Amino acid sequence: MKKIYLILLSLLCIAQAALAQGGAIKGRVVGADTEEALIGATVLVEGTSKGATTNTNGEFVIANVPAGNYNLRITYVGYSYPKIDVTVPANGTTDIGTISMKSSNVIGEEVVVSATRRPEKLTEAPAAISVISSRDIETLPSFNVGELLNKVQGVEVVRSGVVGVGINARGFNNAFNVKMFQLTDGRNSMLPGGTGLPAGLYNTVVKEDIERIEVILGPSSALYGPNAHNGIINTITKDPRRYPGTTVSLGAGNQDVLSARARHAGVISDKFAYKVTGEYTEGEDFAFTDTVYNAALGALPEYGVDNGFKFKRGGAALYYSPTKKTDIILDYGIGQGSNIGVTNNGRNQINDWTFQYLQGRIVSPRVFAQLYSTWNDAGDTYQINARTTNYYSLLARGATPAQADKYSKTGAKPGEIFPGSPAVAFPGFIDKSHRINGEIQYNNSFGGFDIITGLSYQRDVAYSRQTYLDDADGNIVLNQYGAVAQVERNLTSKLRAIVAARVDQHDNYGTQFSPKAALTYAALNGSFRATYGRAYSAPSIQFQEFYLNNGALAILGNGAGLTIQNTETGAIRTIEKLEPEQVQTFEVGYKGTPTEKLFVDLSSWYSMSENFISPLTGITPILGKEKVIKKGDKDVTEKASNALNYYLTYLNYGNVNSWGTDLGLNYYINDFFSVGAKYSYFDSDITDTDNLDNDANGDKKVSAAESSLNAAQHRFNFNFTARDLFDKKFFGSVNVRVLPEYDFYSGVQIAAEENAGKRVAPYNYNYGPLGGFTSVDLSAGYKFTNWLTLGASVTNLFDTAQREYVGSPEIGRLYNAELTFNFGGKNKVK
Repeated sequence: MKKIYLILLSLLCIAQAALAQGGAIKGRVVGADTEEALIGATVLVEGTSKGATTNTNGEFVIANVPAGNYNLRITYVGYSYPKIDVTVPANGTTDIGTISMKSSNVIGEEVVVSATRRPEKLTEAPAAISVISSRDIETLPSFNVGELLNKVQGVEVVRSGVVGVGINARGFNNAFNVKMFQLTDGRNSMLPGGTGLPAGLYNTVVKEDIERIEVILGPSSALYGPNAHNGIINTITKDPRRYPGTTVSLGAGNQDVLSARARHAGVISDKFAYKVTGEYTEGEDFAFTDTVYNAALGALPEYGVDNGFKFKRGGAALYYSPTKKTDIILDYGIGQGSNIGVTNNGRNQINDWTFQYLQGRIVSPRVFAQLYSTWNDAGDTYQINARTTNYYSLLARGATPAQADKYSKTGAKPGEIFPGSPAVAFPGFIDKSHRINGEIQYNNSFGGFDIITGLSYQRDVAYSRQTYLDDADGNIVLNQYGAVAQVERNLTSKLRAIVAARVDQHDNYGTQFSPKAALTYAALNGSFRATYGRAYSAPSIQFQEFYLNNGALAILGNGAGLTIQNTETGAIRTIEKLEPEQVQTFEVGYKGTPTEKLFVDLSSWYSMSENFISPLTGITPILGKEKVIKKGDKDVTEKASNALNYYLTYLNYGNVNSWGTDLGLNYYINDFFSVGAKYSYFDSDITDTDNLDNDANGDKKVSAAESSLNAAQHRFNFNFTARDLFDKKFFGSVNVRVLPEYDFYSGVQIAAEENAGKRVAPYNYNYGPLGGFTSVDLSAGYKFTNWLTLGASVTNLFDTAQREYVGSPEIGRLYNAELTFNFGGKNKVK
């Protein structure tokens, strides 16, 4: 026995010695299109935990690799995904030379980072993820990048005007949609403070500085925290070291659209690089005057409407590399816009709303850390419906048109306008909210396990001075803390498992737990996946603390619960305070290229929502005698109860289940032409009007507003794309979108078959269901030289009447032409 033990020990020592006799692999990675170094490309030795990232010269070295034969895998966003055979000698170095990576034409070869927060092939990502590539963006001859999201599988895009684009997924849209969490370079790019809405037009990123947009559908709280419960949109901007040079774009179109944008980036040395961007765009939206309900005066045409829009934005970033593997990035951006915004309670005239951020990041192969502040100012923004009521009420009380025009916007004290004149409420918004975020992440590999851990902090400070929030006692402050861990492991050569969990602590809602698990199996030149995710949506400050009373109705936040009293009988009823919505989703799918020219993306999912958060919902009978008398323990009889018998708030349903399927097909006919088709199906048991769990307002019946999908059950999209024709000079595409008819309910905004063409007080006029059209879009461009490209597009080619959003005009034909001057620079680091 002793001899056997000694023999085994000797063999073990020999094996250890053999393993110790490892070698190294080195090489350089460049892009075939530019022959420039690809900085930050990921190089992995398959079957081991060994890997490296390329430096500013595109070079890499992987040390201590056990002797043997391996596959070397190199990944870089926007480029194909080569595997290279390599033999590593004992105590030696294998130099694979310069690897030239080709730009990816096939979708499945894209590399993404948002699904697991590390680079991976699109077809291997354990999530329903899609990419809008830099090529897609460059060939769009328009300032409005949101138009491209129409081509993303499973995403619902609606237009509220020439520039207004709303983004949703998996149904239940509303006028204040916060279901899709939006990021820019990993930074929360939602508006801070009360609204929590997407920054939209006020975002700071110009089209020419976008490298790609990654869209994930389904619960993503495990990695991205609160309110990433329906999916994320992550915009990733261009690194000035990879994209140096100057780009200027000039565009014009109908509706008086003019746009000018510029980006300049340069590499100063092997340690410093920079970029600056700017944009100015203006135009006129489609003419549309909505009506406003007033109990005393009836239906009134909106007053004080300006259909013009303009926005300007800019930014600057400085990149500093103290070592070859570490970047320190300081980034600032500002955006300001004016347009008409649709809300649950009519429309807002937005004037000079300003959005800013200042961000610092540290990026290295193992550590990512960031600290940033975001703040906004509502400018001279006001409610059109409130100003309309003020204006016509003043005329009825004897004010001159000039007086009514002035004081309907500024408000007035009793007797200020003329002797005996009434008090006039200020219809404007004050919003000088801000938010501070901090985050740190660490990743590494141990014994075949890939691990990511992180901590995060968010502090929201809402400032409205009771113009739309109940913040009379001072700023509303909310803190949220989070911790996350994710573990990945290859169980076999084809089977991979991912487990993640996040814990958040919320000032108002305590501890929230968000787990995620996924299995992927490599097959058919792609992967099959099965995932489970749980996420939560914490009600925004607006949902909790809304305070808006225009006399005809009142919108009250439901963060503390509401008490309602019948003024005739004295009967009391209560509405429970709003709780976070919990979402659990099971999903299966396949993404890959089963044949050389066909890309398939299939997802089927089933979601279970607990404490489903409703759209803004009426909680008292329209002509009843019920008044809200308390918000939590606060008596609001004097302030909120002078509304004319109609109150709205946000509520929790019991349980809502939903399900759907998204299918995308792309066929590459040859190197120049491709065709694609996308189909989405969505349904939910919320439509069951016999299920009193869906009775959100407690009136013992399920109304149409409480049982609406607010989305089409079926959606179709078809496209044909041509690229690199005529010596790589011409590109073009045709896109066909089919949107069936559907009903939409959100607060006082209704677009539905029931009561179409009528007004049911106190709702706005019902123009009928949304959708019900087929739209054809064309775009094309020609690259005259390496520095000059002309592009043109026509949206809604046949001028089909398109109503896509409540409180918005019909969208007619839009055409646009754009000249782009691109003076590319050279990376000075060789």
